[in-house]
Amino acid sequence: MSDFIPSVLTASPSMPDDLRPRFDTPLVPRNSISGRALIAVVAIMTFLASITTGAVILVMGAASEWQSDVAREVTIQVIPAPGRDLDASADKAAATARAFAGIADVRAYSKEESSKLLEPWLGSGLTLNALPVPRLIVVKIAPGAAPDIPQLRRMLADQVPGAMLDDHRGWIDRMRAMTGTAVAAGIGILILMIAATVLSVSFATRGAMATNKTVIEVLHFVGAKNGFIAGHFQQHFLMLGLQGGAIGGGAAILLFALAGTITRLLAGTTGGDQTAALFGSFSIGTLGYFSVLGQVVLIAAVTALTSRQTVNRTLEAID
Repeated sequence: MSDFIPSVLTASPSMPDDLRPRFDTPLVPRNSISGRALIAVVAIMTFLASITTGAVILVMGAASEWQSDVAREVTIQVIPAPGRDLDASADKAAATARAFAGIADVRAYSKEESSKLLEPWLGSGLTLNALPVPRLIVVKIAPGAAPDIPQLRRMLADQVPGAMLDDHRGWIDRMRAMTGTAVAAGIGILILMIAATVLSVSFATRGAMATNKTVIEVLHFVGAKNGFIAGHFQQHFLMLGLQGGAIGGGAAILLFALAGTITRLLAGTTGGDQTAALFGSFSIGTLGYFSVLGQVVLIAAVTALTSRQTVNRTLEAID
């Protein structure tokens, strides 16, 4: 301590940089146990935040693809009824839709094809002649076209008894609500992660100040500005935040890259096709990777600023 005080006295912030002596040892120890623990905490928080962000991006991308695919198709159901010629009604409904402006393609499912659609729920080998299985007609909308769906619905109701048009709007609205919920949940989790990081850094800073209390008090009472002392803590914790963020963000990037590689390798298999149907290529894309890098920088900045604010509040209490 006696060797340190003279250096402190001559290290006034008002001195020119070329005359200001350097510290023999840093004000905040670099390889302390608390520092390593904070790196681990920041790495875990960054990893979880990055995984959350990537999951939200995957859900948004998949939901956008689903909505786009569904929005390009509408379905016509022809309900069977006693005395109704179902084949003739289905053909008439298909012809009505085919002649409507903005329609690219119309496909009417046969009775056997309509019954086969129920096999995943009812099983195969069943005779469905006694069941009122509706006849399905899939109508594809032309790219860039915006047909008047309500008018088409009225035309079908007038010309084809038992024909019902479903534009899947209810399903799309539910998908949008689910996507919004996922985004809101992701934002909430990110806020909790940042709050936990702020608390962890605050406690770590207070611990570091308590460990170096005597040195800090000497610096403070000999005239060192609060910003000078806080700057050392800020630089120290900024490096810790960058180290922890790089570890957590790097692990998340590797995980997403590995998942994308596995998905490509499983392409063509049953499991791979189901995964691709749910999450697309399972790639977060350039936006996702830049978002992870942005979170690394954000958490490092939060770590540094939290440390500086904690030091300033503590020094103000000493005054």
